[in-house]
Amino acid sequence: MVSRHASAAAAPEILSIAQVTRQIKDAVEGNFPLVWVQGEISNLVRASSGHLYLTLKDSAAQLRAVMWRAAAARVKFNLHDGLEVIAAGPIEVYEARGSYQLMIEQLVPQGLGVLELAFRQLCEKLRGEWLSALERKRPLPEFPRRIALVTSPSGAAVRDMLQVLTRRWPTAGVVIIPVPVQGVAAAPQIAAALRRVGQIPEVDVVITGRGGGSLEDLWAFNEEVVARAIFDCPVPVVSAVGHEVDVTIADLVADRRALTPSEAAELVVPNREEIVLALRRVQERLTQGLRGRAVAARAQLDALAARRPFARPFDLVHDLELRLDELESRIHRAGRQSLVAAHSRLAATVAALQALSPLKVLERGYSVTRRADTGAVVHRAADAPPGTAILSLLSSGRLFSRVEEVLDEQ
Repeated sequence: MVSRHASAAAAPEILSIAQVTRQIKDAVEGNFPLVWVQGEISNLVRASSGHLYLTLKDSAAQLRAVMWRAAAARVKFNLHDGLEVIAAGPIEVYEARGSYQLMIEQLVPQGLGVLELAFRQLCEKLRGEWLSALERKRPLPEFPRRIALVTSPSGAAVRDMLQVLTRRWPTAGVVIIPVPVQGVAAAPQIAAALRRVGQIPEVDVVITGRGGGSLEDLWAFNEEVVARAIFDCPVPVVSAVGHEVDVTIADLVADRRALTPSEAAELVVPNREEIVLALRRVQERLTQGLRGRAVAARAQLDALAARRPFARPFDLVHDLELRLDELESRIHRAGRQSLVAAHSRLAATVAALQALSPLKVLERGYSVTRRADTGAVVHRAADAPPGTAILSLLSSGRLFSRVEEVLDEQ
């Protein structure tokens, strides 16, 4: 018999629907980043947004697919139910419905040639190595000093680029590295020229390409050796191969793709007239700004000059003089008042002292008797025995006498 604890330990992990779907999504999308499938279109729906929703099927299975508006706009042939096509893109899982679908990035009719298939295979290989990853794309210099053109010196493409470069930014130097752009020997020479760019002083950007043509004509720019040379080039590379409908591996690996050689020239240099116009606008803004600041400074200066300390600078001195005179007058008045108050207090003190003075007592008929020999005040008769010389102080004058007889105290 199995215990309850043993049963609990063996219980399976229970996942939520979202967790299971997430694991399935990670597994599917991680293993199918890019697939090529062949099938028949069915249930084609064109949304008002421009997106295409369809099903690809064969005799044994079917696969839901979606093609977003940007990719659908690049399809140059009409799509309809029953059309046999080859589609390429990643497999993604739509979690909300628990279903998977093909996100179509490229779509071609069935019946690819050998070159087209080779192109697809090499494109998939290089994408797996991240040669065309957006993270490594380098920005083009804003004001290039020297531009290297890796192209045929006799083709129409080089003439178009030189015409655009000299018209838009004549101060930039141009170095033409002549290479064949068609044929078996073209790809190695294009790659070698791209590797020599780093040895040319002051080259800031490279344009490589040619005019339009068939897939066979453009094939040199689909070679792996050219793609890796573009990737290893020390300066940014602009690919200008063919026209809008022609996409080569060089376009995918390059830092920027131009639809035509003329557009490539426009991408690498600014327009001198636009720069001059922009500088003039900056100059006008600076001039207006400086004038505005000058006007504001003049207004502030005028406002300061109109203030009383600057318009009538001696008013403050006069105010201070008046205040000083007022303080002096107040000090004199306060001094006189203090003197009068002091006189009054002195008179009161004198009167009080006079009231307490023994001379006032003498004026009422009393006298002060002192021994003539010691000056001690005689308080009792015993203090002056007979024969003692005494001095009596009266209210007016003094009497000198001698004691004849001392009478007993009563």
